[in-house]
Amino acid sequence: MAKGEKKRIKRRITGAYISSVLSISLVLLLIGTASALILNAGRVSNYFKENIQISLLCGAEVTETQAAACAARIDSLPFVKSTELIGKAQGEKELREMLGEDFLSVFETAPVPVSVNVGLKADYVSSDSLARIIPVLEGFPEVEEVESRQSLVEDLNRNLSGISAVLGLFIALLLFISFILIGNTVRLSLFSRRFTIHTMRLVGATRGFIRRPFIGSAVLQGLISGVLACALLAGGLYLLRRSFPQMSALFTPEVLAMVAGIVIASGVLICVVATYFTVNKLALASEDSLYY
Repeated sequence: MAKGEKKRIKRRITGAYISSVLSISLVLLLIGTASALILNAGRVSNYFKENIQISLLCGAEVTETQAAACAARIDSLPFVKSTELIGKAQGEKELREMLGEDFLSVFETAPVPVSVNVGLKADYVSSDSLARIIPVLEGFPEVEEVESRQSLVEDLNRNLSGISAVLGLFIALLLFISFILIGNTVRLSLFSRRFTIHTMRLVGATRGFIRRPFIGSAVLQGLISGVLACALLAGGLYLLRRSFPQMSALFTPEVLAMVAGIVIASGVLICVVATYFTVNKLALASEDSLYY
């Protein structure tokens, strides 16, 4: 074989390998996205639940100092995640923004009482829990009225259940497609080397001996593809954090490490399994079938 022909074949094999790595990396990116969604499903649900707040309206005679002391006592309750004191000035400002300046001018005295916004822990954001929590909050002498937003809680839980079911189905379909695509990519890559495999069999090589270099190449291919997919995923998460800083709490270092592990392990495993069965099939194939 001429030297130029060898270089051309080598370039073609290298190009096919790079193309295969890039294709697998893009598919592994889907697996990484699905893994991140699965691992963060509970955190996302908790994030929305803990952003629903109960408003405690204090009596007209309650001062901000008294309300602050009440908020401190409420903050110590086991089902409370956070409390926020809303003074009269802040309450009036928010009311002006909603209703306009002219609305408050009809009152001789400010109609806005001191209030306390209470954020509950995610485990307690349900209709049954609210039914037990509201009487406890109403029992504080400074509290005149409790706005529980129970209908919002019910709608949120119902919507989250529906979204979880749809998301679970979508992720299962996404993972299935990912496995099929990676398997086909590996098989196409190996099919271009079918005559090399056939020649090795003709000179007496066993299937185990034939598989060995291809399995080693598959492991390396899976590692490179997995690392590249992790880099792409990290770039996407960085852009997401810049656009939505509040999402930073969802993607902890532990979760990111687990996602990276899943992506790399999936890349190596799928490449090795697809390579194993494809090489076995090509090693047993007749010479005539190699042309079709």
